[in-house]
Amino acid sequence: MPKRLYAEALVGALRRALETDDRVHLMGQYFLGLTEHRELMVELREDYVERVYYPPIAEVGYVGAAIGAAMAGLRPIVDIATASFIFQAFPQVVNEAANVHYMSGGQTSVPMVFHFNQGIRGGGAAQHSHSPQAMLWNTPGLEIMAPSTPADVKGLVATAVQSNNPTAWVDHVRLFDTIGEVPDPDYAIPFGVADIKRSGTDVTIVASSFMVVRSLAAAETLAKQGIDVEVVDLRTLTPLDEDAVFTSVAKTGRLVVVDECHRRCGVAAEIAALVAENALGDLTAPIKRVTALDVPIPFSPPLEEFVEPTEAKIVEAVSEIAG
Repeated sequence: MPKRLYAEALVGALRRALETDDRVHLMGQYFLGLTEHRELMVELREDYVERVYYPPIAEVGYVGAAIGAAMAGLRPIVDIATASFIFQAFPQVVNEAANVHYMSGGQTSVPMVFHFNQGIRGGGAAQHSHSPQAMLWNTPGLEIMAPSTPADVKGLVATAVQSNNPTAWVDHVRLFDTIGEVPDPDYAIPFGVADIKRSGTDVTIVASSFMVVRSLAAAETLAKQGIDVEVVDLRTLTPLDEDAVFTSVAKTGRLVVVDECHRRCGVAAEIAALVAENALGDLTAPIKRVTALDVPIPFSPPLEEFVEPTEAKIVEAVSEIAG
C-alpha cells in the first residue's frame, strides 16, 4: 500500500471529488495554509480553472454565496483558511446553512463543506490559533469531521462531498507533513465510525485531528513505562460514535480525553460528560482532560507551549490514573 503525505492525500481527495462530480466546486485557496505544500493547490486550480475560485477576503459574503449555490444544486467545498476566520461567517454557517433543512421542512438541503485549519500551529497568537469545533458542535444541523491521517482524510472527504448536509471539515496544518498508507482504490469512510488507532488495556485516550498524533506519541512513551494505552480516534464529532468510546472505557476502566479546544464547554468536556452519564460504573479512576488552557493563545513560544495540550501533559495525565 503506497504511503502519502497528508497534504498529498488531501489534495488528491479534492481532485477526485472534482473528477467524479461536476457539481463539486472549490472556493478558496488556503486548504494547505501558507505551508510549502500550497503549490499542490495551484496545480489543482490550473487543471480545473472553471471550478476553483479565489474569492475576495469577505467570509460572510463568499460563504453566503456558496450556501446559495448548494441550495441551487451544486456541492461547494469552501475553504475558510484559518479557523478564526469562520467567526466572520458565523451568521451564514450557524444561522443559515445549519437551519435551512429543518426550517424548510426537509424541502431544501445545503450539501456543502466548510474547511478550516484549527489549533495551535506555532506563532499564530490569539487571533489565529482558535479551535472552534466545540462552538460548531453546539449547532444542530452541521456534520463535523476531523481526520488525523492521510487515509482518513481521503475517505472522509469522499463521504463529505456526497452528503446532503453541511459539513465542517476540521483540519490542522501540523498534519500536512505526516505520512501514512493510503489505499489507491476509491473508498469512503462513513461518518459516525471511530477508529482504534492503537489497541491497549490500561487506559483509553479519546482524541481527534492532530491530537491523535500527539496521543499516539504519548502512548509509545507510556508503553516504555509499562502502561498500555488504547487510542480512540473519533474521526467525526457529528455524528459521534459513542459506542466506540464506551466499549473502550469498559475495557480499560480509565479515560483521558485530549483536545485542542479550551477546557470549558469544549469537546473534551462533552466526551467526559457522556462517559460519566453512561459508563460511570466502568470507571476505576477519575476522568482526565488534557486541553488548551482557558486563556487567549499567546504568541510567545514558551507561553504557547505552556497553554497547549502537549505530549508531556498527556503522559502526565495517563500516568496519574494508571496506577
